[in-house]
Amino acid sequence: MKLSNFIHNGTMTKPISIPQLTEEPLASVLRVLQLEENGADTFTAHSLPQMNRVYGGQVIAQALLAAAATLDEQSAVRTPHSFHAYFLRGGAPHKPFDISVHRAHDGRSFSSRQVRAVQHGKDILTLLASFQLHQPGLEHNSTMPTVDQPEQLQSAIEYFRTINHPVGKFLGKTAAFDVRHVQESLYSRASTKRERRQQLWMKPRARIDSPTQTVSRALLAYVVDQVMMEPALRAHGLAWLTPGLALASLDHAMWFHRDFNINEWMLYDQESPSAQGSRAMGRVRIYSRDGTLIAEAMQEAMIRLPEEGTAPSSKWTFSDDSSADVGDQ
Repeated sequence: MKLSNFIHNGTMTKPISIPQLTEEPLASVLRVLQLEENGADTFTAHSLPQMNRVYGGQVIAQALLAAAATLDEQSAVRTPHSFHAYFLRGGAPHKPFDISVHRAHDGRSFSSRQVRAVQHGKDILTLLASFQLHQPGLEHNSTMPTVDQPEQLQSAIEYFRTINHPVGKFLGKTAAFDVRHVQESLYSRASTKRERRQQLWMKPRARIDSPTQTVSRALLAYVVDQVMMEPALRAHGLAWLTPGLALASLDHAMWFHRDFNINEWMLYDQESPSAQGSRAMGRVRIYSRDGTLIAEAMQEAMIRLPEEGTAPSSKWTFSDDSSADVGDQ
């Protein structure tokens, strides 16, 4: 399908406005989420500096914001309540890419959008998002687990500064969210307990002024991708820097249940229900500090380890090589 056949005919589409601030590294995230108009329902996107490929959560957030930008005046008050995405190729972080939106449906309460992210003429992500007008209805809520509060836990930022490794140093400078694990973190060492469940707290490292719910939900989608596979790693005695570990997200789905304040601490209650065939599943429920269920997400990812006695051959390892270009998993 040609890109021109995928877009809505009309004038230039104005991107969603993203609040900006000066405090790094969050300022860089907000800048990169500000898309550039590039035609009717098409946008140009840029990437943050990465270790070897574009971060998937970034592309999801940009695609969700592109979809929101195509809501007309009557539908603009609708917020994203769910999306389903497939990661098709790894993007080259040093080159821009195009995002195009197809206006699939606009109903009385719901709007649906189909999004493509394309680099070098090849799809790197496809996403289907749904937006809903706020409406009253039935209410119930799952129970948040009782865990230590974030003030009692070590910040990942403090931990990164102690790691004598290029990845640790990179994350220490670029991590825009403060992450605090209830259990042992998995950044450089495996957990002493092999469990399929974990919890962590997370919030931005600087305050964002008056973000809309659409921007807040895009930011939550941005950051959740970085921790989805940790329960699977924990269950098998692995860490992010396990030699030869190759990991790549395959698909990602997310549901937003209620409005929230992105600036506040949120608890991520995670598990990995299954791993098989070089694939693992991750699931998370996200709660506000008062116990309100905000959102849920599920993701399947490729996880591979080199066979004993062989060297890793995949570009999807966690190295400090920044020269990787677009390619298949």
